[in-house]
Amino acid sequence: MTSPTTHRRRTRLAAVATGAALIAGALIAAPATAAPPRAVDPFNPDFGPNVTVYSPDMPVDEIEAELDALADQQRDAEMSSVRRAVYFLPGQYGTAENPLQFDVGYYTDVAGLGASPTDVDINGSIEVYNRCLTADNCIALVNFWRTISNLSLQVNSLGDDDCRASANFWAVSQAVSMRRVDISGANLSLMDYCTAGPQFASGGFIADSRLPFVVSGSQQQWLTRNSEVAGWSNGVWNQVFSGVVGAPDDAGFPDPPYTTLDETPLSREKPYLYVDDDGRYNVRVPEAQSGTRGVSWADGMTPGRSIPITEFFIAKPGDSVKDINNALARGQHLILTPGVYDIAQTIEVKRADTVVLGLGHATLTAVGGAVPLEVKDAAGIVIAGVTIDAGTELSPVLLRVGKAKGGKPLGAANPITLSDVYFRVGGPHIGKTTTALEVNSDNVLIDHIWVWRADHGVEGFDPTDGVNGDNQRWATNTGTNGVIVNGDNVTATGLFVEHFQKYNTLWNGENGRVVLYQNELPYDPPTQADWTQPDGTLGYPGYVVGPKVKTHRLDGAGVYVFNQNNPSIITENGFSVPETPGVQLHHVMTVNLSAGTIQHVVTGVGGQADNSNTGTPQYIVDYPTP
Repeated sequence: MTSPTTHRRRTRLAAVATGAALIAGALIAAPATAAPPRAVDPFNPDFGPNVTVYSPDMPVDEIEAELDALADQQRDAEMSSVRRAVYFLPGQYGTAENPLQFDVGYYTDVAGLGASPTDVDINGSIEVYNRCLTADNCIALVNFWRTISNLSLQVNSLGDDDCRASANFWAVSQAVSMRRVDISGANLSLMDYCTAGPQFASGGFIADSRLPFVVSGSQQQWLTRNSEVAGWSNGVWNQVFSGVVGAPDDAGFPDPPYTTLDETPLSREKPYLYVDDDGRYNVRVPEAQSGTRGVSWADGMTPGRSIPITEFFIAKPGDSVKDINNALARGQHLILTPGVYDIAQTIEVKRADTVVLGLGHATLTAVGGAVPLEVKDAAGIVIAGVTIDAGTELSPVLLRVGKAKGGKPLGAANPITLSDVYFRVGGPHIGKTTTALEVNSDNVLIDHIWVWRADHGVEGFDPTDGVNGDNQRWATNTGTNGVIVNGDNVTATGLFVEHFQKYNTLWNGENGRVVLYQNELPYDPPTQADWTQPDGTLGYPGYVVGPKVKTHRLDGAGVYVFNQNNPSIITENGFSVPETPGVQLHHVMTVNLSAGTIQHVVTGVGGQADNSNTGTPQYIVDYPTP
């Protein structure tokens, strides 16, 4: 198969190897004596071998050659352990005659190091194309785990054919974020319509960005939050806009399938690295805001606080959890550099306003049934850019926020925040957890998470056992619950939860607020008995609000069914909520993806999604009906 980069004229480039190193470290055994505080050079911090920082004085051809080689290495590396971060110091990269053009592959984080997105100006293209599984089967459905942020892009497709020159392509699906970008010069397309079909995509998330006209194309669902758009075309099932200047009107729902909120109820932008005017590295931590609209940087630097890089413990995969916890206890913040960290004891974040920032999709993998990460009841803690994997032994939970319900009350103005935090149960190896994310604290903000019990991977299941080994996957690759929320006043903007064996999302706290929810029920229950509740109810709804809850609001949500292992399986309801005026669902739907049945949309109401209406959503505009 020909790499997409061959569509471009690259005769000016020399062949350059990236020298990309595979980081594999064990974070298991702690030394007998805790290490002293680690000195950090504020002008040249050591982020390890998997972080590359470019400057404007480096020849564009050299930068592009390295990034092309990295993209080729990561193009099909879906289940690999390579993690990479690429940063651009403030300045101009590329020109009209010699643009900087590159693709972004798996586990790659691309970002500018300016205080504002306009401080890093790239003339060229930064793209993701379909992944062609065969010559005539090109899709973006598994284009996961990649990030672009904090830069300006003047789209320049010099050398591309007419189709490729028509837009900057960002054909992605889950666990992909676009934040703090300023794009001009051409359309932004969220699908790749230039390769052979079927060209499906299933994403995604944009925040704090100024965008040209956007082609949604085949995107099944998408959340755009606190941004500006010049225009937006079409949507497949569930397109949500929250606090977006230029967002389309949603009066015609479900045709087109838009859900538009004039303001975002609660937001906090993701922390980001930047270099100040003196050349020192810092981390900007945006403040939480209520009732927001548009980008945070329109009138200057994003409101918040700056933390010097010298106040961070910069961890690498060889560091012990003991040293990390000692650094956190000393009052340091934490940066996790790119790599896969094996975690056999819990990283504990206890101090208010602590920042944990992962670079390059840094991944914590549970070892020996450990809980990899716990956040205590302390205001203002931020966890961002971290992926958490279940290990081969059962963990009770992968991330726990707060103690059991009834812990220390937290103020609403400075919520604990999770940004771009991803969970995985299975995929690169067998995974087992009872619950992926458990939120017990009050006043928590969840801003874009993907909680995934893997529907495919390289775990080595016997393909003759069920459909592609799904009988083995169901019995071995176990994830009981995706997200359980027990805390009150928890807000989620961009909640993607898929394939868990009982509750994908169970919301027990009061006054919950969710803006965009996406769920696929598990593909692999072997029998109806395996997918039936103890009281005889057929299946588990994809979204459940606890029976005692009095107030809850959900805007823009879909539950999809694809019981490929046993298409005769029935799920009674896509959503289950108590029948009370304070619990409100707005613009929700169920969809059959060609196997299985969901009998009702919400608690006995709404049409049946089955093989007679495959791909056609069963919508409810409001529940309960006003």
